[in-house]
Amino acid sequence: MADTKSMVDEILKRVLMRIDSADLSKTSGATSNASCASAPVSSPAVSQLQTSMITEHVGSTTTGDTIGLVIANVDSQVLEAMKLTKSYRSIGILGSRTGAGPQIMAADEAVKATNTEIVSIELARDMKGGAGSGSLIIFGGDDVSDVRRSVEVALRELERTFGEVYMNEAGHVEIQYTARAGDALVTAFGTPEGKAFGLIVGAPAAIGVVMADAAVKSANVDVVGYQSPSSSAMSNEVILQICGDSGAVKQAVKVAREVGITLLGTMGSEPKNTGESYII
Repeated sequence: MADTKSMVDEILKRVLMRIDSADLSKTSGATSNASCASAPVSSPAVSQLQTSMITEHVGSTTTGDTIGLVIANVDSQVLEAMKLTKSYRSIGILGSRTGAGPQIMAADEAVKATNTEIVSIELARDMKGGAGSGSLIIFGGDDVSDVRRSVEVALRELERTFGEVYMNEAGHVEIQYTARAGDALVTAFGTPEGKAFGLIVGAPAAIGVVMADAAVKSANVDVVGYQSPSSSAMSNEVILQICGDSGAVKQAVKVAREVGITLLGTMGSEPKNTGESYII
């Protein structure tokens, strides 16, 4: 009897492993931005993305020290204590120790590609990776499979969005762009939904100030928001959010990138990104 039970347990374990592998191999082509991450991903993305047999664990990646989780049925007391904008019993969780902009951009594409919405975005005071912060993003949906899928898409998208983060020993420069802002960007930055959106980050903060000025001077864009150390938990960075015509927003973030990389390079080695640039 014991041998039979062991055999059944082993078969079940193998089936679950195959299901997990199949789920992670699926990608979404629902938006043009997401398509960059939808193709089969080879090293380093695959080597960085790990899954486990724990039901709640969707995946983990060394990119931004990010983990993706899902809870099919949140305990009612915990759900009440979380004070989310909308109380879904099934939630997806994207958490990171480094980076916030790339995770938010990835979450935005995930929501566009699935039947979910953003119910919370928080920035953590976590200085592990440089001058910036970590992040905690909560997805909500009526169907747990949709929620899980949103986390999967976000994890895959990180390989693309981190392609526009440039670092050296002195700090980092980041730009992000989308032709159509979605739920995550509206929640995080209050940008108009459906319009082109750009994010510009410079650290140390002094570089971010010049990047912001150069970006807005270079194209006809509207400033959505501006954060400096006093308004961003004392993080040593300046963050600018812009919106407007798609071509203008793209032009502005590209100018900011050039200025930022040049200035940061005067403080140390040549700033490098870990992936491929997607804003060309």
